Amino acid sequence: MLRIQTVLWTFSLLSVAAGSDFKARNCSGVKEASIAKGFSFENVPLQQMSGDHLRVCPQGNTCCSSEMEDKFGQQSKLELENLVDETSKELRSTFVSRHKMFDEFFLELLENTEKSLNEMFVRTYGKPYMQNSEVFQNLFAELKRYYTGGNVNLEEMLNDFWSRLLERMFTLLNSQYVITDDYLECISKYTDQLKPFGDVPRKLKAQVTRAFIAARTFVQGLSVGREVANRVSKVSSTPACIRALTKMMYCPYCQAMPSVKPCNIYCLNVMKGCLANQADLDPEWNQYVDAMLLVAQRLEGPFNIESVMEPIDVKISEAIMNMQDNSVQVSYRVFQGCGQPKPSGMGGRSTRGVSDVFNARFRPYSPEERPTTAAGTSLDRLRTVWSAMQHSVIDVKEKLKLFKKLWSNLPEDICQPHRVTAGNATNDDQCWNGHTKGRYFPEVMKDGLTNQVNNPEVGVDITRPDTFIRQQIMALRVMTNKLKNAYNGNDIYFQDSSDEGSGSGSGSGCTETCVTEFDFASTEEPVVGADRSGSGPVEDSAAATHPAPSAALLASLALSVLALHRLWR
Repeated sequence: MLRIQTVLWTFSLLSVAAGSDFKARNCSGVKEASIAKGFSFENVPLQQMSGDHLRVCPQGNTCCSSEMEDKFGQQSKLELENLVDETSKELRSTFVSRHKMFDEFFLELLENTEKSLNEMFVRTYGKPYMQNSEVFQNLFAELKRYYTGGNVNLEEMLNDFWSRLLERMFTLLNSQYVITDDYLECISKYTDQLKPFGDVPRKLKAQVTRAFIAARTFVQGLSVGREVANRVSKVSSTPACIRALTKMMYCPYCQAMPSVKPCNIYCLNVMKGCLANQADLDPEWNQYVDAMLLVAQRLEGPFNIESVMEPIDVKISEAIMNMQDNSVQVSYRVFQGCGQPKPSGMGGRSTRGVSDVFNARFRPYSPEERPTTAAGTSLDRLRTVWSAMQHSVIDVKEKLKLFKKLWSNLPEDICQPHRVTAGNATNDDQCWNGHTKGRYFPEVMKDGLTNQVNNPEVGVDITRPDTFIRQQIMALRVMTNKLKNAYNGNDIYFQDSSDEGSGSGSGSGCTETCVTEFDFASTEEPVVGADRSGSGPVEDSAAATHPAPSAALLASLALSVLALHRLWR
């Protein structure tokens, strides 16, 4: 059947060529159409002439000079670039606008959350907070550094924050003792065992890590999608592609048929040959889109960054209250493991108790008491913005779904009647088939580079993939892997961090005088006058010599029980 079609097609071409020998066509319409397209040819033939000088278009009678054919080739290349740019414009603008929107919101959320916490803690805790505010400033600085792409291990950073906070609070709550740097290192070693802040650090770490991993990776995904789309949209045409484009778009001018448009399947075959490498991007692009849709779900769920960061000041405040309520027990356990520090005596340290250090009791901050200052107002505005952002997440998800198979669909999108072709009818004999006005017989090629081996319109070397496109495929593959990990709450940069050790950083070591575990079985008060070397937990025999718990301690424990009702909600 294919042979019969080819014979008929060849016969029709010969018939047209023979007919053209008898009657040369007028070329005045070609000059007018060329001027309308923006060409400024010096010499356009008035009548068709011999086309022996042509290298791309049919060499029978022609209305084209060599100059015209060359400029048609340049214009064909430019038009393909413009067509791809126009077809992918919505995709690129979506990535650009959404990346900017989400990135600005997340950064503003971090900034205003820090301001809100600072104002709340200054009001609630006063001077003790202001003297130690760099601990909280460092927390937000590291969160911002992580979000903006810094090499930050979130879990280790949060653990370090709680260790630093424990050191500062322990020093304040035990101001009657000399607390050295070595002693603080010993304390930080056992933050997880002491659990001085209750369950707040564990819950907050789970929420913050998931929220920040999802937020950062989603914005990075938008950035990668934007860059890949921008790069792939810049088409680099091969000489074979430019010849095929010229033949399809402008050889009708040379045949005195400037108004005849290419047949649809003819156009598809040309575009599938010219954009074969772009089509190969599709499988990886589709997986990337699917992974972006997964992470977008995290931005809508309970671990979205706004719901985690907006109440973080309240959560940290409750952790501080837990530490105060359990200060006696925490200090006792620290003394067991690290030894009892020396009294400050006359060395300048105050011997005041806890109530003297804090003139106002630590307490959780009620949402109803939020300040009406700039930060509080900004957070209210951000809550409104986040509500709109939730709709943007839905919008991004819908747009991403539409962008699947975008690159393999480029030929179909370009070969539309309003852009290039005469129509979609396969048996249309009123379109340009590459040689004359008539039906186009070859079948449409499949997508991708390897399927162009027999492309009848564009000579494609299937053994030489476009290295630039392959780079974009690799970029998508890497980003897709990060997105899948982010969906599962894993930060790909630090999955193996536990194998690397933690020798760097402050407060991560312990001298030989430190023990590896505390003995939590004992609940008796330590002997305040003893000067322990820190060689280990209190032995049972030593504990037997301790006096019975004092009335003050029992009262403190009773108050602690009551405070448990105000713990994490």
